[in-house]
Amino acid sequence: MKETEKALFDQQYRVVAVKDDRLLVRGLLSGEVLTINPEPETPLTQEDYPPGKLIDLTDPSTEPLN
Repeated sequence: MKETEKALFDQQYRVVAVKDDRLLVRGLLSGEVLTINPEPETPLTQEDYPPGKLIDLTDPSTEPLN
């Protein structure tokens, strides 16, 4: 994985909005806005991700395989 991709997981993100089943977040350090598209069977709701909530992103390549 590239170093810039790893940097995505080295900061916290603040939820900006949930729109059309996509999560918009802004990095606290970088200010970069990311759009996260979840798996279709896991819909996102504003109740789960209210604007202003702080979240951490996890690297899926480090997750154990099933």
